[in-house]
Amino acid sequence: MNYRHRFHAGNFADVMKHALLVRLVHAMQKKDQGFLYLDTHAGRGSYDLAAAAAGDSRARKPEWPDGIGRLWTGAAVPEVVAEYVGLTREFDRQKGNLEEAGRFYPGSPWFARRLARPQDRLAMCEKHPTECATLRAETGSVPRVSIDEMDGYVALRALLPPRERRALVLIDPPFEAQGEFAQIAVALGEALRRFPSGVFVVWYPLTERARVNAFFAAAIALRPPPTLVAELAIAGEMAGLKMRGCGLVVINPPWQIEREARAVLGYLAGALAQAAGGGGRVEWLIPE
Repeated sequence: MNYRHRFHAGNFADVMKHALLVRLVHAMQKKDQGFLYLDTHAGRGSYDLAAAAAGDSRARKPEWPDGIGRLWTGAAVPEVVAEYVGLTREFDRQKGNLEEAGRFYPGSPWFARRLARPQDRLAMCEKHPTECATLRAETGSVPRVSIDEMDGYVALRALLPPRERRALVLIDPPFEAQGEFAQIAVALGEALRRFPSGVFVVWYPLTERARVNAFFAAAIALRPPPTLVAELAIAGEMAGLKMRGCGLVVINPPWQIEREARAVLGYLAGALAQAAGGGGRVEWLIPE
């Protein structure tokens, strides 16, 4: 799978990932002590939804209308998702869009920076030079925020353990490489050896169930701390969609995240469904 994010920005997968990311950041902030937020595959940080629909050389069917578009224009959303929607609207207005329909969508770095407290530190890594340069231009010079043109898997070795002794690490690769799942498992093993108490969050696409299950088996073989799986499917296996869902693996999930994830996915499963057979699930891969 080649997941070129600028063509998919604001789709159902972004909605699921960022709605839960907001809850995870707040969960980390229930303690006064600061923490490191590490984004291993940060991307460019900002996405023009109109440009994404235009494609490289020909028009593409935009994906955001069936993602954030449904929440922007739909009925009132529950409290557990409302802050995320409000933040996306805030970003859109900051970028200069005054129309009712959304035009600009933020990446994970913006959500983390917007929610960070003075005692929290942020490290954004992006190995593609153009994407990293765009992220730097978007972010500017901000105290306690570093942006490095670096392979995200290398960053796990270079930046862990953090001096704060607390960390929320988002591993959100583009799945351009055939062996991305295996690479993630190896990187997680190294990261857990270096910093076993860190909160590690891995995003993955739901394309072939067998590949995901093989990744779960590799993760279990690492003998990690308690690990939670949250998945959203917008359609069943017979729908014919190339990517019919996505998930997050959360190692060392913060307190009450299981309950909040169930509430988020319970709402999104109905709001973002594209065909029968989908749904949301939250299960323990490694029980508490």
